[in-house]
Amino acid sequence: MVNICGRFALDDKVNALITEFVRAGGRPNDWQPGAEADDPSSWRHAFNRFNVKPTQSVPIIFEGKVGDDEVQRRAELARWSLVPSWSKTLTSKYPTFNARIETAAEKPSFKASVKSKRAIIFSTGWYEWQDQGGPKKVPYFHHAPDYSPLAFSGLYSWWKDPAATGEDDGWVLTATILTTDSIPSLSVHDRAPALLPRSLREHWIDPTVVGDQQLLDEVRDAAAAEAEAIIVDEVAPIPANGDGRELIEPVHAS
Repeated sequence: MVNICGRFALDDKVNALITEFVRAGGRPNDWQPGAEADDPSSWRHAFNRFNVKPTQSVPIIFEGKVGDDEVQRRAELARWSLVPSWSKTLTSKYPTFNARIETAAEKPSFKASVKSKRAIIFSTGWYEWQDQGGPKKVPYFHHAPDYSPLAFSGLYSWWKDPAATGEDDGWVLTATILTTDSIPSLSVHDRAPALLPRSLREHWIDPTVVGDQQLLDEVRDAAAAEAEAIIVDEVAPIPANGDGRELIEPVHAS
């Protein structure tokens, strides 16, 4: 079974929104997508990807310090699968690219991040697959009516490789997407990403706001309202290595 929100898409509209959001309260000089064209981890390779998979790099937005500077809004590439700081390895025996919003505050892997390491992961939309009795499950793409960017509520964690000897070496930024119960109009899957409305985005990533179940419940309730506007389109089967915009085009034109 394909896990909820196990694939999603990123286009240049997401880049533009991140640029606007980070510059509104952060480090605009640090946000230069595409500045290092030959580096696969650079921002050039972060967008116009329509088949993003767990453990790949995704842009996340959060508020934190850089060295001794004051807390500022930041955009960084993170490995999509959260690894808690206490883990001995970068890989886990169980999936950590999603976290249930109902239990994240209690789970050892996520509870420290819920308290003060919360992030936004912007997206063009996400895929779900449905079993319709055929040889393969049918993919559906979930998106805003005008394909404007969606904001997923997320968590992040800094993991340091135990084998790294230098103080600044071996650090990996990792992240997960919170999920919540789906609403009836999103009938493809019983879970969905917890969508953040604009009114909650700054509050969500504020590290001085103590993260607890009350905060998660507030986001869960807001996410249900945001999900009402989501459009669900059947799309063509997605090849394992396909990554073009054609993957999000509806099979049946409305």
